[in-house]
Amino acid sequence: MTVSLEFLVASGVGWVTACGIYLMLRGRTFPVVLGLSLLGYAVNVFIFAMGRLWWNAPALVGQERMADPLPQALVLTAIVIGFATTGFIVEMALRSRHESGTDHVDGASAGGEERA
Repeated sequence: MTVSLEFLVASGVGWVTACGIYLMLRGRTFPVVLGLSLLGYAVNVFIFAMGRLWWNAPALVGQERMADPLPQALVLTAIVIGFATTGFIVEMALRSRHESGTDHVDGASAGGEERA
């Protein structure tokens, strides 16, 4: 039985998306940040795979088979924006932890009561 490259990439994107959504639904800030990062990586791989998966295809115009440069440029831009956004979210989580005294997303402490 042979498994195609497209099936492997689609399965990988699905698993990373599922893990990212699971982590985003957690109650603490660090898993939420990690889940957002994983979801961003899954979207990047999805966009990259939409440009077709070529094996040993040159990135030169005029060839019979060539790699599509648009998804590559979009993913490169998304990586830079995702890195900056992750840094901003981590800073907001640290500030929230400093001001509320807890790292729960909803601001509740471990005992369930909210801090005034």
